[in-house]
Amino acid sequence: MNTVFRKNNIGLGKRKRAIARVFLIPGDGKVIINKVSGEKYLQYNPNYLEAIWLPLKKLNLETQFDIIAIVKGGGLTGQTDAIKLGVARLVCKMNNENRLILKPFGLLSRDARIKERKKYGLRKARKASQYSKR
Repeated sequence: MNTVFRKNNIGLGKRKRAIARVFLIPGDGKVIINKVSGEKYLQYNPNYLEAIWLPLKKLNLETQFDIIAIVKGGGLTGQTDAIKLGVARLVCKMNNENRLILKPFGLLSRDARIKERKKYGLRKARKASQYSKR
């Protein structure tokens, strides 16, 4: 893992509170997240692992690259989606023609939904105490 990571080789993905910096290096299809094997980090959940590989599978590149990700914040679902977006962006940065293939699958759009903040005088973001007429 002595590969030099440069700024133009980084795919940045975000989802909810999760931020993922993704690197693709030539390899045989391993996932490393925060210096831990991807299967172990994602608790051997096949849906999460499938989601991370989705952009590369659409391009038939899953056996040519290893995915290395540094993730902060959020939960496992948000982190998985952040890594997926980072991989898709990085593959498009490598070859601009890949964008035309990935765009129809929605792999390049950032899901901007985040938790709404709690407001003063309410119990949650929108939940208020029950109104009493009398």
